[in-house]
Amino acid sequence: MFGTKRELMVIALRDTDAVADELREALATADERDRPGLERAAALLARTAAVPDSEIRGRWALRRITAAGYTGPADSVHAIKTLRQAEPGLSLASAVQLSKEAATLQAAGSSHA
Repeated sequence: MFGTKRELMVIALRDTDAVADELREALATADERDRPGLERAAALLARTAAVPDSEIRGRWALRRITAAGYTGPADSVHAIKTLRQAEPGLSLASAVQLSKEAATLQAAGSSHA
C-alpha cells in the first residue's frame, strides 16, 4: 500500500474514575479534620471529569502550537503546519480537527491550557 498514510487516532485519556474511587475510600474513613479537604478534592475531580474530550484535545493542541512559537489563530493553515511539525505522527485530518478544537478554546478565551 504505497502512498497511504496511517491515520493516528487522537483520544483523550483520563483516569478520573480510579482517583474518584480512592477519594471515596478516603472520605469513608476520614476524620473531621481531613474531611473538608477531601470533599474539596472530590468536587474538583468531578468538575475536571465533566470537561468534554474535545476541550482536553483542544487544550493539548493549543499548548503544542504555542510551545512551537505560533501565536496566531489556532485553526489557520500555519497553525496546522506547526502542529504537524511538533507532532509528526499526526495526519492532516487529525491536525485539522485538533486545530479546530484549539480555536474554539481560543475564541472562548480559555487558553489556560
